[in-house]
Amino acid sequence: MADGTESESRKLLGRLREAMASDEAGQARLDRITHLIADSMGTEVCSVYLFRDAETLELCATEGLKPESVHQTRMRLGEGLVGRVAKSGKVVNTPDAPSAKGFRYMPETGEERFSSFLGIPIQRLGEKLGVLVVQSRIAREFSADEVYALEVVAMVLAEMAELGAFVGEGAALSPLHQKSAMFRGGTGQEGAAEGHVWLHEPRVVVTNPIADDPHRELERLNEAIEELRVGVDRMLEMSQNGDKEQLQVLEAYRMFANSKGWMRRMEEDIARGLSAEAAVEKEQSQARARMEQVQDAYLRERLADLDDLSNRLLRILTGQGKQTGADLPVDPILVARNIGPGDLLEYGRSLKGIVLEEGSVGSHAAIVARALAIPLVVHAERITTEALNGDHILVDGDQGIVHLRPEDSVVSAFRDKIAMQADAQARYVSIRDKPAVTLDGHRINLVMNAGLMADLPSLTGSGAEGVGLFRTELQFLVRNQMPKRSELVALYARVLDAAQGKRVVFRTLDIGSDKVLPYMKPTDEPNPALGWRAIRVGLDKPGIMRMQLQALIRAANGRPLTIMFPFVAQAEEYRAARAEVDKTIERERILGHKLPETLEIGAMLETPSLAFAPQKFFDEVGFLSIGGNDLKQFFFAADRENERVRRRYDTLNCSFLTFIEKIVERCEESGTPLSFCGEDAGRPIEAVCLAAMGIRTLSMRPASIGPVKSLLLRTDLRQLREIISAERHKGVQSVRPAITEWFRQQG
Repeated sequence: MADGTESESRKLLGRLREAMASDEAGQARLDRITHLIADSMGTEVCSVYLFRDAETLELCATEGLKPESVHQTRMRLGEGLVGRVAKSGKVVNTPDAPSAKGFRYMPETGEERFSSFLGIPIQRLGEKLGVLVVQSRIAREFSADEVYALEVVAMVLAEMAELGAFVGEGAALSPLHQKSAMFRGGTGQEGAAEGHVWLHEPRVVVTNPIADDPHRELERLNEAIEELRVGVDRMLEMSQNGDKEQLQVLEAYRMFANSKGWMRRMEEDIARGLSAEAAVEKEQSQARARMEQVQDAYLRERLADLDDLSNRLLRILTGQGKQTGADLPVDPILVARNIGPGDLLEYGRSLKGIVLEEGSVGSHAAIVARALAIPLVVHAERITTEALNGDHILVDGDQGIVHLRPEDSVVSAFRDKIAMQADAQARYVSIRDKPAVTLDGHRINLVMNAGLMADLPSLTGSGAEGVGLFRTELQFLVRNQMPKRSELVALYARVLDAAQGKRVVFRTLDIGSDKVLPYMKPTDEPNPALGWRAIRVGLDKPGIMRMQLQALIRAANGRPLTIMFPFVAQAEEYRAARAEVDKTIERERILGHKLPETLEIGAMLETPSLAFAPQKFFDEVGFLSIGGNDLKQFFFAADRENERVRRRYDTLNCSFLTFIEKIVERCEESGTPLSFCGEDAGRPIEAVCLAAMGIRTLSMRPASIGPVKSLLLRTDLRQLREIISAERHKGVQSVRPAITEWFRQQG
């Protein structure tokens, strides 16, 4: 790159800094900047388009187009060359704009006189803010140096916008991070919460995007890079005995930290006049933009590694660590791109709600959130770029909706919803100790799901009659190494102590698919949900299963013990697992350990294949629990992690209810106790329909027991079964409309 070009770029940035430092209003400052850019680039036109809403761009300042078109000219995302730049996040450089793909003629601006067009996206860390455009009458393609220079300028404009330099009248010039915003995501955990934002990784604010002394900035960058490399090397040394996946990530960090290409690009940015921080953030923004375009999972992960490494470098340069000095609000709603179970457990029950940009309904974070009964919304795209610490926020986990900086009318309606839920909970307290007996005399056993010691107090508070599912994998997921047998013995003993004689069903380790242990070698499977998971891992790695079985037997210490194996797809898997229990019992007897007073061994029915197992299996299995979440996704061939399909398939579908009925019939023939465990067990209408099909034990999150019991107490299952049968006879797809109308008439 020619020194002259770098010098001109620094001159322009110097003039931009003067504009930043001026006392001018936002519009006047923006007008002056477009004049400066046009003058420096030697073009007749320079225009700045900013988003007024998520789908609409507005011409906010121009040098060379008709002044009266400012704030009047608007275009949709993807419309015209400007909209094309905004949508793609890519540069458009053409010598003949009118003939270019997507050109839109806007007579109000007078731009038909200009042939050359160069459009640069204005974006910051994946957040699209607008488009910077220069145009010229002469038909020419702008040089690589000119494009590069304008990208540097666009970066500064993005930082200036972030710092509030262009605040003025109108939606497009309104202050950032102050407008109300709504985010639609997915439900990770139901419930509603109001509070204030607490960012898991606070935004790094670059307050000095332009620098006077490029040599000093290079020194600062080199010093920070060296500190970064030393830190990564130190982490690698400490992790040599850790899991291979973590080592691979750190090796990728080291590769990027030593990347000559990454370093060269940042050095060029600094030579143009950017500060070291702005140079890092410019490269980070471009990495995020590339991340959106890449389909290959491996490349996306590598770009994510570069993004994380850039964050570390920015924190070194700015001194803005995770500890910003801000105090945790009294009503914190955690906002993060993603979070591991260990970090989430550190926050614990202090959180009122959780909002994640990524995550999934089956992620580790969702499992912990359910265990802690904290409302969780996943897939809330771009919320980390919009939210600031302390922002007022409403989380509707039932609908998967988040309101950031909500308007008063939204707050009022939301508080009414919370108040109604609170009133309902108060009513449920009055029936807490009543048995769930329907109007026609059927006794339904309501038990709770758990996975943490923190869940156990809910046994008393919710009115649960026991624990229908204790997820033992959480203790494995939140650690960086395999827990010791003695630690598991102590934990399981505390669980049984807290249950005070009530039945606890311990599900053995259910890992694989979306639950990968941090210290276990990951398996590259095209469809993990149908892959090496749960009982399959246990039978292939019997040492882990035996260790857990020993811990459970010793924790029981002579008390009754109930063990359930997950994801059993065929009878032989259950028999093999049962044989391991028998061997372990015999070993414990020889070692002199006290054996359980009684021992129940059951299986989760989560695959359609097990419903069609030979009758001998149903005769010999101790009990069965339908794992509704997995069974439904396999029954309908609809991935429950896929938002496009998972909501299209209904539990009250006639085919699914008929399948449940067949399972009930097979269990009744053999006298096998049967329960239903899953999200649907905790949804009142679904729960009573499952009871109408013959299921007499339902396992759910503690907060659902009150609503489910309340509806059961008011329901005649015989009448409900008649409605279901009539609807099936009609050939309808789902009984939901008829059932909903029947309950409405019942009041």
